Amino acid sequence: MTELSSRLARLKFRAWHRGTREADYMIGCFFDRFHAEWTEAEIDLFETMIEEEDVDIMAWALGTQSIPEEYRSPLMDRMMKLDYVEIPR
Repeated sequence: MTELSSRLARLKFRAWHRGTREADYMIGCFFDRFHAEWTEAEIDLFETMIEEEDVDIMAWALGTQSIPEEYRSPLMDRMMKLDYVEIPR
């Protein structure tokens, strides 16, 4: 396993194991849908952002809280569209 694939596997786990089902779907589905096209800088940004509290990440994506300057990016713009969330049944 390469360093990148190990890193992405850790990020996938973190994205899907947030603590609440809502956060899992929002953050996990986002990761699944877009990670393959991310640049190294976007992977770095997501890796940093994933350490933030779920309620904050979700509030930024939903537009109910201002996005901190360090996370304002095309990656966060894409997360705010919420068109990537597929609820497993």
